Amino acid sequence: MSSLATGFAAATLPVSAQTITTDTRGLKVAEVMVSTADGKIPAYVARPDKPGRHPTILVIQEIFGVHEHIKDMCRRFAKLGYYAIAPEMFARQGDVSKLTDIGAIISTVVSKVPDAQVTADLDAALAFAKASGQANTERLGVVGFCWGGRTTWVYALHNPKVKAAVAYYGLLDGFKSDIRPQDPIDFGDRVKVPVLGLYSGIDAFVKQETIAKMRGAIARSGSGSEIVVFPNVDHGFNADYRPSYDKAAATYAWKLTRDWLKERGV
Repeated sequence: MSSLATGFAAATLPVSAQTITTDTRGLKVAEVMVSTADGKIPAYVARPDKPGRHPTILVIQEIFGVHEHIKDMCRRFAKLGYYAIAPEMFARQGDVSKLTDIGAIISTVVSKVPDAQVTADLDAALAFAKASGQANTERLGVVGFCWGGRTTWVYALHNPKVKAAVAYYGLLDGFKSDIRPQDPIDFGDRVKVPVLGLYSGIDAFVKQETIAKMRGAIARSGSGSEIVVFPNVDHGFNADYRPSYDKAAATYAWKLTRDWLKERGV
């Protein structure tokens, strides 16, 4: 991929009437190209339209790529004063935005994305932000959704300089392979970054017994990480463009996210 998706990913259509659209007033937004070890990948940047170095948020996409919802999340963070950047994590493996079948997205693209590539690309996005002169990358937060929720745990292990992270309903187990050597459940006791895990009470992808094990692991880590489970809501409760959206849960999760980052210096 040499550019980001326009609009919403095909697999998510039609979008819900509840879809949130954050305007760009007071913001600078742009599609940029981030240099990596083997070329360039596209990314979306949103930041306040005023001088200064703003605290930084790495925004990590769902399986649908950096489509309109992820761009909107970047704008929401920018409205709070952050420099938010969302790199397209699947740029080498394929353009998921045009695929209509979720199973095909996972089998043909997502399953082929190595964790080592992902962490390197996030490092590259962070370097891009720092080089811009508009981001304070020492005040660094990471927020990911679904696939990006799992990746948030992975990156928190990889980069202990992250001040705080929030993982929305990211897989905790069952995704290991030769290119993804560990699941979060395997290394939860070694994470030193304070991660807030936001999970669903009726999520078929993340079982409650798995969440209980992860709670035990992060309790041993000394990181101050926590997990909050929202009862009676499903996976994807923050995805306001999809039927899974739960406004009450999403609104409270957004407050928890803001507070978690702010209270930890992001």
